[in-house]
Amino acid sequence: MTYAAPDFHPARWLPGGHQQTIWAAFLAPRPKLSLRREIWSTPDGDRIAVDCLDAPPGAPVVILFHGLESSSSGHYAAPLAALLRERGWRGYLINFRGCGGMDNLLPRAYHAGDSAEIAWILARIATAYPTVPRLAVGISLGGNALLKYLGEAGGDAQAILQGAAAVCAPANLVATAAALEHGLGILYSRYFLMQLKRSARRYQRLHPGMADWKKVRAAADLHSFDEWFTAPVHGFSGADLYWQQASAAPWLQDILVPTLLLNSEDDPIVPISAIRASSLSPAITPCFLAHGGHVGFVDGPFPGRLQWLPHALLAYFESIIQP
Repeated sequence: MTYAAPDFHPARWLPGGHQQTIWAAFLAPRPKLSLRREIWSTPDGDRIAVDCLDAPPGAPVVILFHGLESSSSGHYAAPLAALLRERGWRGYLINFRGCGGMDNLLPRAYHAGDSAEIAWILARIATAYPTVPRLAVGISLGGNALLKYLGEAGGDAQAILQGAAAVCAPANLVATAAALEHGLGILYSRYFLMQLKRSARRYQRLHPGMADWKKVRAAADLHSFDEWFTAPVHGFSGADLYWQQASAAPWLQDILVPTLLLNSEDDPIVPISAIRASSLSPAITPCFLAHGGHVGFVDGPFPGRLQWLPHALLAYFESIIQP
């Protein structure tokens, strides 16, 4: 399969990866559109919120998995949904457990390696739309979980998805964690830790016995938080083992579904060197841009546009379903 990503010309007034990352996440304008919310019961008796974009029968379906402490309202979601509506495609914007403004029922959350969660969501959609193209996008943490699912499922995933894309996925969580503990990476680490602790306070109110809350509250970095919350809550013996076992990198060589691996060289969170060092399946199309930051990809004059990424994703998907 031949795919050439649309040319990306980063906004001249956002000259680096940090600027791209921060402006896109917090300041860039986004389209406004209404979505229809569904509440799905999980196989283990929990629930998630799913925001849906309807389309005519026979339309392709795109499923979006968000990043760490984000939701279906992440800055990348509305531009993608708007383009799907313009093309007449169907969209499912997934909120992981406890995300999207809805508390989940069980004493668990979500994590970077939760491929089982990805599997049942995709299987449900495949059952509902068995005769149309089904395509999945994972952003950052959601991209890692999606890639891990694709590698673990191997050929079985080909009956579920016709194509996939992972955007700025931290496929090597150990390398990503190390990058977040040096230089300006510490600023992102502190921001994520603040967001994670805020979510943890909500879980403490809902499920008092879920974790050792004194140690969770005292966590001074992401390793400590994962050591005392993410790992034990989800069955890992510690943060180091969680990062190793949840990483998608070892599974990339086993992916058989056509998959776009989209990263930027100046991503301040996910080191491109770790992505380049991974063994890739022939089914993966790597697309490494010089600029774009971490899920930034802002172009155009001030105040910038978030249009490049959704157009690049749909161009890839169209190259698969309309060769």
